[in-house]
Amino acid sequence: MEILAFGVQADEKPLIERAFHGHHEIRCLDVFLNEDTAPIAAGHEIVSTSVNADLGAGVLEILAAGGTRMVAQRSTGFNNIDLDTAGRLGVTVARVSYYSPYSVAEFAWTLAMAVNRRIVRASTRTRDFDFRLHGLMGRDMHGRTAGVLGTGKIGEAFARIAHGFGMRLLGWDVAENPACMELGMRYVPKDELLAQSDLVTLHLPLMAETRHLIDGAALKSMRDDAVLVNSSRGGLIDTAALVGELRAGRFTGVGLDVYEAEAGLFFLDKSLEAIADDTLARLVTFPNVLVTSHQAYYTEDAVGQIVDATVKNVLDYREGRRSENVLVPRS
Repeated sequence: MEILAFGVQADEKPLIERAFHGHHEIRCLDVFLNEDTAPIAAGHEIVSTSVNADLGAGVLEILAAGGTRMVAQRSTGFNNIDLDTAGRLGVTVARVSYYSPYSVAEFAWTLAMAVNRRIVRASTRTRDFDFRLHGLMGRDMHGRTAGVLGTGKIGEAFARIAHGFGMRLLGWDVAENPACMELGMRYVPKDELLAQSDLVTLHLPLMAETRHLIDGAALKSMRDDAVLVNSSRGGLIDTAALVGELRAGRFTGVGLDVYEAEAGLFFLDKSLEAIADDTLARLVTFPNVLVTSHQAYYTEDAVGQIVDATVKNVLDYREGRRSENVLVPRS
C-alpha cells in the first residue's frame, strides 16, 4: 500500500523515506493539502499531512470520497483539522503528541537573543563593511524577569534555559508544573506576568480560549521595553494590534516564528510575488522585529521523532491499535 505525504520539505524527505522503508511505500509531495490538491489523494487509504494543511470539512469530504480512511498529521497541533467531520466520515486522525521540546525552546531563545542583541541588524551592517555599534546596544538577561505563558514540556525547557541565565521566573497556565516551581517559578495571573516581565514567551496550544490571548489590551499592559517571543501558534497574538503597538515605538524586540495568517505563505517561496497580506508586509519592516517561517521544530532530532511517531501511527492504524496520538479513532 502506498501512503501519500503532503507538504514534505526537501530536508524532511529522506528521513520520511528511510523511516517508512520496510513498512509501506510512501510518495512525498512538496505541495500542501487543500481543496485544490486533495483530489491527488484519490485511491490512497492513508495520507500524511503537515501542520499547514487544510483539513477542513471540504477537504475531508474530498479525501473520504477518494477512499482515504486515515490522516496521519506530522505535528502536535491539530487546530487545522475538523475532527467532527472526520468522525462523521469515518476518517481516522492521528497526530504526534510529543517530540523534542528542546528544539522549540532553544529556537525561542534564539529569537529572544537575536532581537535583544540586534543580531540581524549587525549582520546586515557588517556585510556592507559598516562596523559601527550605534543602535546595537542590548541588555543582559541575567537578573531580569522571564514570563512563560504555557509551562508544559516546551515551556519548562525554556524556563530551564532562563534559569541558567539567572532570570527570575513567572508562569501562567491552567496547571502548575512542579518542575518549573523547583526552578523558582512563581505562578501569577496573566496581567501581572505581562506587566512585570522583561521577556514574554508563548508556549500554548491554539484553541477558542487562547485565540488572541495577547490582544490589544494585553500588549498595552506589557513593558515598553519588553521582548515578546511566539514560537507556538500565530493566532495567540492579535497581529494587527501588535503592529499598532510597534508603530507607537514600543518593545525592545519581537521574535515571531509563527503568524496567524501563515497558511499559504510559510514553507513556500513567495520572493517573486507581491504579498497581499498588508499586516505581514508591515510587520517585517520594523527593525526590532524578526519573523521566521515556523521552523522552531525543525531539527534533525525533532523531525526524526515526528517521522518515527508517524510511522507508528500508521502501523497502529493498520493493526487496529489505539494510542495517545489518536484524535479520531478507527470506526
